[in-house]
Amino acid sequence: MILLVFMTVFFAMLPAQQKHEPLPPGSQRLAVQIFGNDTVYLAFLRDIYVFPRLRSKRQEQFFWRTVRDVKKALPYAKIVSTELIRVNTLLEDIQKESDRKKYLAQYEKEIFKRYEPELRKLTINQGRMLLKLIDRECNSTSYDLIKSYRGSISAFFWQGVARIFGSNLKSEYDADGNDRIVERVILLVEAGQL
Repeated sequence: MILLVFMTVFFAMLPAQQKHEPLPPGSQRLAVQIFGNDTVYLAFLRDIYVFPRLRSKRQEQFFWRTVRDVKKALPYAKIVSTELIRVNTLLEDIQKESDRKKYLAQYEKEIFKRYEPELRKLTINQGRMLLKLIDRECNSTSYDLIKSYRGSISAFFWQGVARIFGSNLKSEYDADGNDRIVERVILLVEAGQL
């Protein structure tokens, strides 16, 4: 009888003293919330997006090309967005127009040095995608951004260069219209489903 009581107490205390095994990468322990005698396990589940199947082989090919282009261009569009926020906050502190121009010229050199080799590897379609995604992330077209930071003449020049290569700096992102497949791909990429 004493042995039975001893074993019951020993085994009751055992789980409290055990060390937890290390978790495999990408996993986590569940949180627990106790309400009276009820125990509720809490877990965070990511959103899962489900879209209807594509109807034709041509639409499916377009979808997978869009996936490839979005995966390549979206990180750069997000970089542009964060850098614009950073630059705008720094420009607010600079009072003189000449100091602003010096700062922007220096900043432009640094950005070109850092990202130009990678951006040159983009295909023409990925470049077009980048222009649309910049509009999506910044709520402003590439033409408007160049115009506000470099001036109208520079924006006109770069628009001419873009038109030679079949692109348009004034292209706007239309999530509900022409770019709905692109929006679908972005949602799936950001959710980790692609």
